[in-house]
Amino acid sequence: MNTLLAIVFPGQASQRVGMLKTLAAHYSLVEETFSEASEILGYDIWKLVQYGPFTELNKTYRAQPAILTASVAVWRIWKQQGGCMPQIMAGHSLGEYSALVCAGSMDLRSGVRLVMVRGMLMQEVVSNGCGAMSVIIGLNDDVVFEFCKAAQQDQIVSLAGFNAPGHVVISGNKAAVDRVNLFCKNAGAKHVFTLPISVPAHCALMKPVATRFIKELEKIKINTPSIPVLNSTDVCIEQEPRAIRSALMRQLYSPVRWREVVQYCIHQRIEKFLEMGPGKILTGLIRSIVSNVFSLSVNDPVSLSEAMKIDWN
Repeated sequence: MNTLLAIVFPGQASQRVGMLKTLAAHYSLVEETFSEASEILGYDIWKLVQYGPFTELNKTYRAQPAILTASVAVWRIWKQQGGCMPQIMAGHSLGEYSALVCAGSMDLRSGVRLVMVRGMLMQEVVSNGCGAMSVIIGLNDDVVFEFCKAAQQDQIVSLAGFNAPGHVVISGNKAAVDRVNLFCKNAGAKHVFTLPISVPAHCALMKPVATRFIKELEKIKINTPSIPVLNSTDVCIEQEPRAIRSALMRQLYSPVRWREVVQYCIHQRIEKFLEMGPGKILTGLIRSIVSNVFSLSVNDPVSLSEAMKIDWN
């Protein structure tokens, strides 16, 4: 019996200058994929990814297409090299778009255009410096939830992501997020740090974005995925284009239920996870959720070679 595999794709905050540099030196498919994306974006995204500056790459509407394109490039190389096909794909927030592109639900051009517009709309909804997201490690979900309620004071702050046990993300107005950060530090949280993102994703501040974004979603052709894609909004696999659009719209203001996504995969007897794209954030989270499964991030020649050597039988 073949080993059951899930391939997962990272979200925003995984971007860095120089990502996929060593992979591109060995596989022309990397730059070819970025060239496709550049045609849609109207600028050389590979140049930005390789040379920065990071302040420009870190802008939401630049980072999102960069991460998606990087993830798709790794997947294309995996397929080109005859890599094992997964039973499930999933993505963390933005990574869900990467999963849908790789599963054939939308083409790369549509995916790149969508996440560029998504990033622009998200950036527009709040003034620079008025929104924030923070990671809280070492407190129970319920404790952080109560702190969010206490810190609102006519502003918005809420749980925006359930990444792993004792590892949550909060999002909202910066002043309210700062108040929750202080509450959590005083309560003995192991780590409290603000993400390098000015956009408060996955909270009610994004609802105005969702109503505008659905119009963009309706402009593109969405197919039934050839590989099941597990969404992190409802923790379910959607096949119908209409349901996929709905989940992508609601994802903007709904928390990312990553912990449940991984648990769903385990219940489906998934034995190995490969993370395709920049960084290894999801690999670390998976190991925090389930300690006895194999998880590997693939984004350079060494990790690709390691993954290709795995016995999938």
